[in-house]
Amino acid sequence: MLTVVLGLSGALVYGFADFLGGVASRRVRPVVVTAVAALVGIGPLLVGLLVVGSAFSGAAVLWGAVAGIAGSVAVLLLYTALAIGPMSVLSPVTAVFAACVPVLVAVVRGTVLSPLAVTMLVVAVVAVVLVASVRDGSGARLTARGVVAAAVAGCGFGGIVLAYDMTPADSGVAPLLVARLLQVVVLGLAAVATVRATRPGGADRPVPGAAGDGSAASAAGRTRWSGRLVATVVACGVFDALANVFVQAGLHASDDPLTLPVMSVLNALYPIGTVVLAGAVLRERLTALQAVGIVLAFAASVGLALV
Repeated sequence: MLTVVLGLSGALVYGFADFLGGVASRRVRPVVVTAVAALVGIGPLLVGLLVVGSAFSGAAVLWGAVAGIAGSVAVLLLYTALAIGPMSVLSPVTAVFAACVPVLVAVVRGTVLSPLAVTMLVVAVVAVVLVASVRDGSGARLTARGVVAAAVAGCGFGGIVLAYDMTPADSGVAPLLVARLLQVVVLGLAAVATVRATRPGGADRPVPGAAGDGSAASAAGRTRWSGRLVATVVACGVFDALANVFVQAGLHASDDPLTLPVMSVLNALYPIGTVVLAGAVLRERLTALQAVGIVLAFAASVGLALV
């Protein structure tokens, strides 16, 4: 039960961060927003380091580094995919791979899934697809390159869960901090390269789940960082760091072999948090498919809690 609660909490908070990142990406390039948010996220993790303590063992540092690299590559590939293909198709592709890869790894390792567990996981994956479906009026054409980039990005996000699952249970926030520091370096370099390479006046597409079509995005060098924009990016970074804490805690909350597949699928339900905030803040209405997806997600969560 605790694993399910932490998994859903992590998904919701991830979704909040995704929404805030999408709003900020209307003004600043998404890779710049992500890099700054990653830097901000170091703060809450340092607080956690002081409060709960952590063990920087070799395994904690190693798997934290793997999570950081996987997350950075996933983000960059996701932006690549959304820049060349329709978000309405590629966003669900990413979410499904993020959900399924850890499940497949768990099965290969020998985890035996009961018929009820399989059914609930399938329902949850269907919910992921439905909730991740977004409106896309860009008219972008679906290409093999876009699908491959989205799929590999999803594998990268699934790799984050796998890496955190491999960390020692007593490592606390140590692997999260290592991962975050690596992300700051990788995404920071990518942001600098993007700003230098892109001509002024170019527009960027928002991150998955962001409202709008991104047409209002301006070149980072010409954007004035207002207090509201700074607050949005800071909140994005804090929520993103907190979501990782939920995931790490959920993976080590139980010795049940189902913990990894359950956490991976629930973690992929992050679009729920995005659409909830979009409805509350921007007054966007859920599509029928997203509403069905949310219902299925909670039904699957209840079922997984009873497995």
